[in-house]
Amino acid sequence: MGIYDIEVTDASGEAHKLAEYEGKAMLIVNTATKCGLRGQFDSLEQLYKNYSEEGLVVLGFPSDQFGQELGEAEEAEQSCRMTYGVTFPMHEIIKVNGTDAHPLFKYLTDNTKGFLGSGIKWNFTKFLVDREGNIVKRYAPKDKPETFEDDIRKILNK
Repeated sequence: MGIYDIEVTDASGEAHKLAEYEGKAMLIVNTATKCGLRGQFDSLEQLYKNYSEEGLVVLGFPSDQFGQELGEAEEAEQSCRMTYGVTFPMHEIIKVNGTDAHPLFKYLTDNTKGFLGSGIKWNFTKFLVDREGNIVKRYAPKDKPETFEDDIRKILNK
């Protein structure tokens, strides 16, 4: 199974496979609207605006696994859109670790290693996936999105 076989559900409840993004670069992020790192929404949105026409899609996956998310996916999405001006796709609230981890994050963590092994340490762990569906790099929660813009340009052939 590859990343394009994984089904995700957006914040409004619509399910689709990541194959929808085949041929695009993906920046996949576990988010939380009450997290101290939530200022990264601005940087993520800026990257999305700057590179979406070149083929980058930022995908936000709210998680309350660390107790820093609102109760419902639509509420989290609305907070992101109203407070941070987020226009990139947001998804249902998921678990990123453990036996109940969403298949996408199970796939991402099984195929990368972070500071504490393969699990997600905190909100705003980011994964950069190239146009062919290969995980290029995993970024720590405190890695600000603008610091790896060169990596994004590289996979977009900019």
